[in-house]
Amino acid sequence: MDYVTLKSLKPSEFEDAARGYRTVSDMASQAKDDLEQQVTAGMRRSLEGDGVDAAVEQIQKLATNFHYTQVECAIITTALNSLAYELRLAKDKLDAAVEDAEAEKFTVQSDGSVSYPASGDKVDGKVPEGGTVKGSAQGKATNNPIDPAGDANDTAEALKRQASNHHDNPKYGRAVAIADRIAQAVYEATQADEKWAPKLRRLKADDDMVVAAEDWADAKKDAGGVRSGAKEYLHDLKAPPKGGSPKENAEWWKGLSKDEQDAYAALNPSTLGKLDGIPADVRDEANRTNLAEAEAAINLKLDRFDKERPEPTKYEQRWDNIRQVPIQGEVQVTQAWKAWKAERDGIKERLKGIAAIQIRFGRTGERGLPQAYLMGFSPEGRGRAIIANGNPDSADHIAVYTPGTGASLSNSNGDINRGVNLWKTSQSLTDQDVSTVTWIGYDAPQDIFPDATQHGYADNAGGAYNQFIDGLNATNKSGSDSHITSVAHSYGTTTIGMAAKEGDLGVDDIVFAGSPGARVDNAADLDVSKGHVWNEHARGDNLVNGTGRFFHGGGISRIDPTDDIFGANQMATDTDGHSGYWDYDDKTGKPSLSIENQGRVITGHYDEVKLKPRSDGSLMPSDWRNPINWND
Repeated sequence: MDYVTLKSLKPSEFEDAARGYRTVSDMASQAKDDLEQQVTAGMRRSLEGDGVDAAVEQIQKLATNFHYTQVECAIITTALNSLAYELRLAKDKLDAAVEDAEAEKFTVQSDGSVSYPASGDKVDGKVPEGGTVKGSAQGKATNNPIDPAGDANDTAEALKRQASNHHDNPKYGRAVAIADRIAQAVYEATQADEKWAPKLRRLKADDDMVVAAEDWADAKKDAGGVRSGAKEYLHDLKAPPKGGSPKENAEWWKGLSKDEQDAYAALNPSTLGKLDGIPADVRDEANRTNLAEAEAAINLKLDRFDKERPEPTKYEQRWDNIRQVPIQGEVQVTQAWKAWKAERDGIKERLKGIAAIQIRFGRTGERGLPQAYLMGFSPEGRGRAIIANGNPDSADHIAVYTPGTGASLSNSNGDINRGVNLWKTSQSLTDQDVSTVTWIGYDAPQDIFPDATQHGYADNAGGAYNQFIDGLNATNKSGSDSHITSVAHSYGTTTIGMAAKEGDLGVDDIVFAGSPGARVDNAADLDVSKGHVWNEHARGDNLVNGTGRFFHGGGISRIDPTDDIFGANQMATDTDGHSGYWDYDDKTGKPSLSIENQGRVITGHYDEVKLKPRSDGSLMPSDWRNPINWND
């Protein structure tokens, strides 16, 4: 870039272009939301059958196109604003230098050099002549391999400026200083142009109508490239507080301007999506981007992996010593293929969880089912999936369901459906707004023995659970007065018990189902008001309870929530086994008593909860007690 170009440059034109892309991004976002929340929801409400599923799948693909457009345009917006910011800094420096030159009656030439008039005391009877000087920028790199950083140039310029102080014409030194400022401004503008031109050229999609895995992979690269280049522009944009509480995160987000929020969301979706205390709709947008980019990365990895597929079988060759000919032995599966298949299966498992989340997105509107909010997502390790039915920020009643052994991203489908059933049941019992959340936000044990007998999984999850609940309280319209119920199953009850032991659980009610033990020996130790701990224990669900109390029961007596001494409200159930607490009747389509009782607690209808009938005058019938006495 030269002096004339910079002098005529208008950084505002780049900002205007950025606003245009922001408008396109917002329009794409609105189109995506309309497709998912209006069109799809409307079809689900009024139509049924395989044709609806096929139509919804096509609409979701179109919504993906709009989502990709939204993400890319948001990245371009930040890139253009960053370019405009850097060019304006350089332009302001140039304009200030030119203004000073005019004040000195200097002339700035088209090449950026500065002409100064004759001035000063006469030397040999003559006034020192005027002249023209060419400035140079400090820190300017060179192509000289001996001096790539331009340090020698800087030294030479310093000597030149020192010499100017002894020049016969006093205007010479001032002209040199102004010429250097002009050169510096042009140099900085050139640097900005050279940095951002290739980045902006890369911000374009393929000229087809399909958003492929490669496109999402490029979007993630684009965000990284713009993020690294926009450090100056984002210098004053505060990062979220390191290790901040949900309340601190909420205050940080509220303290950003709309432009700053948009820039941070565009460039840091993976960070923003996991911050407790950030509004649900913001986390949802960020995590949907994380999900799309993760799915793309997994599919691309799978494609590469399939190309490296080893031979699955080989023949065991033997030699016939009598006839002196080789003979073919048994077919054997190669160890290389076994290892390849095991790793490939692991890669594909992650896609199952992503598909389960996307299926839930497509169910919006089905029998009134509200929009899903992706509150947390990660494909790493066993994965994370936190998905809400309805916006918890505006809900009057919130239930957070925590699954137990076997919970993971790849196995999330069933747990997501349980959250859906909880919403259907609870919402039918009240005119107020309900939001139910499936919280797979921890590494759950994957096997009963030995994993589920250990405390470590629950110990490690307690802090994360408390943070999440604090985040719900920080963003809900009612603040800390919002009504939140913890619903937990199996090992999940152990996890909630551990979270409660850490204090400040932040919920109003706790519902346990199929608990192996809550790490405490009394409901009073669970950090909720008296009478607000509820327990369900179905017929045929004695194994987990009986075995679990030995490992996770409270106190030396191994007490668990089914014991009358524990002090929980024992709710009646009509389901069988360990996993039926969230079932609906297949014939009538009505909720079971087990889940309906949970819904009554969630909506605060405590007086309508049906407690377990007493057959012998005790809190629980004798046949419900576990026959194993671990103290014997």
